[in-house]
Amino acid sequence: MDLTEYFQSYENYFWQWETDEDIAGDSGYHDHNLISIPGVGAIAYRAYVMEILKELQPQGWPPFGALLMVLYAMHDGYTDFAGPLKHAANFHSIGNFDFTADKSIEFLEKLKSLNKTYKQGQNRIVLLQTLFQNAHNRIAPGRAEMILTTYYKRPHMLAASAEKKYAGPSAINRDLSTLNLLNEKFPTTQSIVDAIRDHIEEPELDDEVVEQETTVETDKDFIRQLIEEPKTFQVGSLIKRIWSGLRIPMRHLSPGQQPIGGISDMANKGDLHRMLLSEFANEDDVFMNRVANNEVLYIQREIPPEENIFERIILIDTSLRNWGTPKVLAFASAIAVIRHPKAHSECKVFALGQAGIPICLDKPENVIENLNQVSPVLEVSEALGKFFNEEHTEKDLEVFFITHQENLADEKIRKVIHENRDRLKFLITTASDGELNFYKHHKGARKHIQKIKLPLQELWANPPQRKLKANTVNGKKTDLPQNYPILFPTPSNKIAQFLYEGEFYILSSKKQLLKTYLSDNYYDRNSYDYYKIYHGCEVLAEDISVKPKGEFALARNRQQHFILCHYQPDKKLISKLNLNTKEYSEQNLTGFNIPYSYDLIYFGKNFYLHQPKNSSLYKINLEGNLSVESVLNNDLEIDKNIAKAEAEVDKLNHSGMKIISNFSKIGINENNNLVVSGNELGSLYDNSLNFYKNRFTIKILAEQNKNKFTFQDGSEIITDSRGMLTFKSSSTGIPAFYIPSTENGFLALATGTEYGGSEYYLPQQTLLKVKTLEEMYSQYLTAFIDQILNYGV
Repeated sequence: MDLTEYFQSYENYFWQWETDEDIAGDSGYHDHNLISIPGVGAIAYRAYVMEILKELQPQGWPPFGALLMVLYAMHDGYTDFAGPLKHAANFHSIGNFDFTADKSIEFLEKLKSLNKTYKQGQNRIVLLQTLFQNAHNRIAPGRAEMILTTYYKRPHMLAASAEKKYAGPSAINRDLSTLNLLNEKFPTTQSIVDAIRDHIEEPELDDEVVEQETTVETDKDFIRQLIEEPKTFQVGSLIKRIWSGLRIPMRHLSPGQQPIGGISDMANKGDLHRMLLSEFANEDDVFMNRVANNEVLYIQREIPPEENIFERIILIDTSLRNWGTPKVLAFASAIAVIRHPKAHSECKVFALGQAGIPICLDKPENVIENLNQVSPVLEVSEALGKFFNEEHTEKDLEVFFITHQENLADEKIRKVIHENRDRLKFLITTASDGELNFYKHHKGARKHIQKIKLPLQELWANPPQRKLKANTVNGKKTDLPQNYPILFPTPSNKIAQFLYEGEFYILSSKKQLLKTYLSDNYYDRNSYDYYKIYHGCEVLAEDISVKPKGEFALARNRQQHFILCHYQPDKKLISKLNLNTKEYSEQNLTGFNIPYSYDLIYFGKNFYLHQPKNSSLYKINLEGNLSVESVLNNDLEIDKNIAKAEAEVDKLNHSGMKIISNFSKIGINENNNLVVSGNELGSLYDNSLNFYKNRFTIKILAEQNKNKFTFQDGSEIITDSRGMLTFKSSSTGIPAFYIPSTENGFLALATGTEYGGSEYYLPQQTLLKVKTLEEMYSQYLTAFIDQILNYGV
């Protein structure tokens, strides 16, 4: 499939290409820059769709029509996808082909009903990646990359796709079947939420019982909270600086603003009945002279002052042009107006995108949530016009509109502003360099009030340290899973190792039962022999109550519970421990007079104390309570089997790795590499990942709380002394990933779905998609470090 075929539009279909002549296209190509539903409305601009496709490229693309319907279903406000889908399905149901859109519509309704938190900002990308992971009719990642490359080199090729063709049955079937299968995969809205919850940033739920507040939060307290919270620091640090220069009236009274009575009420002009009686006490000549020279005093009583009857509303532009720093300036300006010390009237705030959405900026958590408001439209003239002409037609409004400076040159925006200049009292424009311009509409004309230039580099130079959550300050160790998507490094210190039914097990010095395997099958022929044969291990049981002396044997009972048998010759003691139920039993063997040369083995559903070529055996039962009996060794197979088992188990003698288990300092050095306990994590060889001695100064240090290390931006590294590091970035676009912590070895990097690096850590049975380590390194580890380095910049 090539570019033209993937973006092809069809006759009597539910979407089409259009050209918005007022909007500049991306890639220098201005035609066919809008995708819409015929007779309904816009879906998204081409530039936005291309950015979405960039994000989806690593996992492949779904059919284009299915993707467009999903994007449309995420819109806020009115949407109509049922009508166009049903029309297209009915139109193309000809002959043996009978298409129905009911299941597709059902799935889109689920998306529509999702909380807006999951459909905005970076969460929207995560949602799309989750929905279309291994999607039906998927375009392979390599093919998708080729199409993107072709598009950016020759964007005019879209003209061929914009020419509508007759849609055969395959076109409508491709889009509808993809949506239908998504409906089966996600039977409820909650199933969608469950699938993406671990990868997104969700707002915390309020407690059901709210205690009555005993103190009133002041505006200064609120601004301080914004500054102390890393996610709102940039907004909060600008507000007081905006206050210092703001010349917008914060509180309006009626024209009768003068106090009643007193000297301030006197004037030298007025009606005779308002003349002061004291003037008549003058002689006639003096009185007439004062009248002629306008020196007579009159009382000018004013009507009592009244509060302004206008309702104040702030509109914040959340379109593509107002992303990034301009959006931060917009929210800081809005809060500065709302929270100004002289402001006493209530103020409503709306985020303008494809529609006007009411938002609340009264708490830091609400500011964090609404900073993620992002609309795929390039400009908001339609939403602004709808706000004045359909939603708020009343005249008693005092509206602030905050937008990017470049939008004032947009003809559509200028037209809407001009038509509603009587109610749009103030216009605030933002710019990426920190410049704010304030305009006021007065008697039909726009007047520039002031310009404020904010020193962003100075104000954002010292971002706050991220506070540890209350539940970690008490010193509690962060919980660790029993296993990870990849294997642990096999420890070099072992108490015992076993071969049971063809599988290898290890009893480690940390009192764990581990399972490992040996293999000559490998996918990377460039790795050393060590990584072709030996592999890591998974944990089967922990905290085993056992002394590290003596001999051990391992087996499973009928319930498939692991039974560990322990023989201590010096104490003449034999014992059994059920590792699943923790049941324990023991017996003293003093009366059996067993020589020291006897070894503990497992054979044929029983444990034995055995000596090669000796006719006497001591049988220990596997099932039930422990018992020991002396039996004759009439089965020569025992000796042969034990010899073979020992030879196989001896292969594990060199499988151990040197594990980094004592974690002290974790940070990022001057080489922009991660440093863990004096070891730098980087690439010593081509397509490799290694820990080696750090020789650079650490410039960013993470804060340690037990086994969790937290950076200033909120990114975390959780350490596991068994030999594993868990990386959790503050960016929701970077999923959790895992790297083993071993010295002088070839490492691996894995997420919950992808794997790259040494085969040593790859599970024997896995669904992980194997990629090159170079891809994994760039996509996850480099992105994790960049997120920390870019914080506060």
